[in-house]
Amino acid sequence: MDIHGENEFKIKSYSNAAYTLDKLTEPVVDMSPSQLFAIRGIGEAIGKKIQEIIETKRLSILDEYIQKTPPGILEMLKIKGLGPKKIVTIWKELEIESIGELLYACEENRLVKYKGFGEKTQKNIQEALEFYLHHQGNYLYEQVENLANNLQQNLQDAFPNDTHIISGAFKRQMEWLGFLDIVTTLSEDNLVSWLSAKLFKIEKNENYFTCKGEDNFEIRWHLTPTENFFWKDFTLSCDPAFLNAWEKLPHFKMEAFKSEDAIFEQVNVHYIPASQRELPEIIGKAATKPLSKTIQPSDIKGIIHSHSTWSDGIHTIEQMAIAAKEQGYEYLIISDHSKSAFYANGLQADRIIAQHKEIDALNKKLAPFVIFKSIESDILNDGSLDYPDEVLASFDIVIASVHSNLKMTEEKAMMRLIRAICNPYTSILGHPTGRLLLSRKGYPVNHDEIIEACAEHNVVIELNAHPRRLDMDWRFIQKAIESDVLISIDPDAHAIEGYKDCKYGVLVAQKAGLTAANNLSSFSLAEMMEFIEYQQAKRG
Repeated sequence: MDIHGENEFKIKSYSNAAYTLDKLTEPVVDMSPSQLFAIRGIGEAIGKKIQEIIETKRLSILDEYIQKTPPGILEMLKIKGLGPKKIVTIWKELEIESIGELLYACEENRLVKYKGFGEKTQKNIQEALEFYLHHQGNYLYEQVENLANNLQQNLQDAFPNDTHIISGAFKRQMEWLGFLDIVTTLSEDNLVSWLSAKLFKIEKNENYFTCKGEDNFEIRWHLTPTENFFWKDFTLSCDPAFLNAWEKLPHFKMEAFKSEDAIFEQVNVHYIPASQRELPEIIGKAATKPLSKTIQPSDIKGIIHSHSTWSDGIHTIEQMAIAAKEQGYEYLIISDHSKSAFYANGLQADRIIAQHKEIDALNKKLAPFVIFKSIESDILNDGSLDYPDEVLASFDIVIASVHSNLKMTEEKAMMRLIRAICNPYTSILGHPTGRLLLSRKGYPVNHDEIIEACAEHNVVIELNAHPRRLDMDWRFIQKAIESDVLISIDPDAHAIEGYKDCKYGVLVAQKAGLTAANNLSSFSLAEMMEFIEYQQAKRG
């Protein structure tokens, strides 16, 4: 009721009644209506609600409130530190309706701009959200990565004479996973003894052991004889459709494979990395010739799409630039939020001029390293960008992104996106579906039409590398490559630490077979300058 702004007296009446009920020593089910209504703090109106609960096991007024409240808002009530007033701000002013969106907003430093939220409060909420999400069913790849790597090392240290490998969805570099598969030659006794010593809860299933620790994350153990080890790992690290096609290949037969390579040699197919064992069609390609070398983290030459203290970033432009330079990058493209992103302290025209003066001074100081002037310009409801052309012309690169009114039909979403793509000032289409993995599906789009429009208007499509976004979806990257549309793996960094997210963009891009040549952020400084010249010429 508080979330929906009901009368404070009414809210207090319900609160007092709940308090009174909690202190009663006699069960209300044993009371007559007159006895119930006579209790101080209950009265006839609320007494009838209590009778309704007793008789129907439901409360219609509660059902009504639940009906008009997004599920994610109700879920926020479970988060320590989030009371109704803060939730109202989050829902009504930030337009956030899920736990995942709220965590992302904390990571982007967005809450501190609002009344009732300071830096310390935001940090406490972020920690509470991370704890809560950590105990749900599915996990982002990035959340599981350290656990998987440490587990592999611990197994090798404890049992050096056995063979172990992290397999399944993790080996396939999936965006998220519900459990971790481990193939091992360990005996049942050794495994159970080792896990018991570490206080894991262990269960034996028909085909594997499963265990959970304090974090409640499931690990599945596939105990496999040495002669079956590589085939077992292979079957777990393929999409079912891929595996089904593989087993139907003319020369395939089950045998004791001595290595992963031997599985490919048997059927005369060039090696296919686990990350690309998705669609059966790739088997035919690999049978003809070796697959192209996919992009590697070391291929990223510059940081595209980053935010500074000019909008909602944690670090100054100088701090961001120095860190990028020290990490071996050749350039930094600062893309702070535009004026419509008021929640993120978006830049008005006068502040853009001041920011560009700072960038000019820093470029003299940090040469040959270059900071390029960019903006993440909001795509408005009608598909226009939120600056006039003369302001957009002052930027080297314009990233066009949707940040508001995300609940759209496909028709509405496509109108906004296509119109933004057609704008000659748009260089990159930012996180094209607005999704947040495990939290927000994103607005519906026709990827084929978006790719065709980007090809026609020479617009790059971002692969936002933040592990909660990974947007665009890797499943559509191959289509973009075939249409000669560049992808740009960008960290969307709101702090120096965000640069590391480039790796997660690379990992999913590898699944689509993306090469460095097809990725904008793999361009050298000289190539990036040529790209910017071309983009400026496109503006006419």
